[in-house]
Amino acid sequence: MIKVCHMTSAHEEEDIRIFRKECVSLAEAGYDVYLVERGDSYDKNGVHIVGVGEIPTSRLKRMTEGAKMVYQAARALDADIYHFHDPELLPYGLKLKKAGKKVIFDSHEMYTEQIREKPYLPHWFARLLSHAYGKYESHVLSRIDGLVYTCLKDGVHPFAGKCRHITTIDNTPMLWELYDRYDPAAKKEAGSVVYVGGLSYARGITHLITAAAKADCTLYLAGMFDSEEYRHTVEALPGYSCVQYLGLLGREQVVALLQRCCVGAATLLNIGQYNQDDNLATKVYEYMSLGIPVLLSRSAYNERVMNQYHFGLCVEPDNVDELAQAIRYLLDHPDEARQMGENGRRAVEQQFNWGVEEKKLLALYNDILNDK
Repeated sequence: MIKVCHMTSAHEEEDIRIFRKECVSLAEAGYDVYLVERGDSYDKNGVHIVGVGEIPTSRLKRMTEGAKMVYQAARALDADIYHFHDPELLPYGLKLKKAGKKVIFDSHEMYTEQIREKPYLPHWFARLLSHAYGKYESHVLSRIDGLVYTCLKDGVHPFAGKCRHITTIDNTPMLWELYDRYDPAAKKEAGSVVYVGGLSYARGITHLITAAAKADCTLYLAGMFDSEEYRHTVEALPGYSCVQYLGLLGREQVVALLQRCCVGAATLLNIGQYNQDDNLATKVYEYMSLGIPVLLSRSAYNERVMNQYHFGLCVEPDNVDELAQAIRYLLDHPDEARQMGENGRRAVEQQFNWGVEEKKLLALYNDILNDK
């Protein structure tokens, strides 16, 4: 049996993409799967979880001491394939390749862009660090076996030509997680709009609150603010009285919330990475799975998908008037909104689900193993 080891120093235990999707799918396909991560050791869903204990919480120590802890535990397993998920593990991926192992880097973000957007780094230093990271990342990718990214950009893989085997694996939902739990008889709360996810200016929260107040609706916000400063700024907005802030919710609470809301919002601003990729935000797939029409930021990809599946409306995310009009339209046309919700569920069933992405993961492993 082929032994596979997934490695993460940055993610939480049992991360949905790493553990619940990729590792479990590989185990079900017949691989002997290990996951080295923070926390304790135990077996679950056919996966051997190897805990390294507590990883330092400081960013620098996590990227140095924590990464080394994960590497040492992973190397001791002597796996056939190593699949790592964090950029601080790039040097160890190279070490594993030099030791004769098959190695895959799963890049969850476009880190060269993400580094440039770090608010705690001086602008000049962020640009310099981004350039240096990009050069080193390309060096490692040219030597390892496989690269996974979440999606295409304008129809092209952003890492094309940089690694021997590349694929895209999107963060689409597993059907049993939300889609199968849809309750068509669930009572909707009139005039309700919901946003689930991180709360920041770049994610369009300021404009969404102002638009929701103008549309005279109730806006449910479920997630954590990116800073206390931004939270205070938002709470001082004239329209904040329309907001019901729920904080960070558990999975069951999210399902219950989405079942009762009429509209799901994902109006991220055109800042940095947002609206640049050929995929939808995870929250959008969640709204679609539970039959909620979606308000989506206008971009080339989003409009193309919306025109194909008709599961909501695209708007300019920084245009408060257009946002408010779109909210009001969906609330005032419940039959059309209901049809949009049904269209979204059909799109998830046919295209935007983990069963589709799982096939890409297994094909990548097969290609790498057959590449002598």
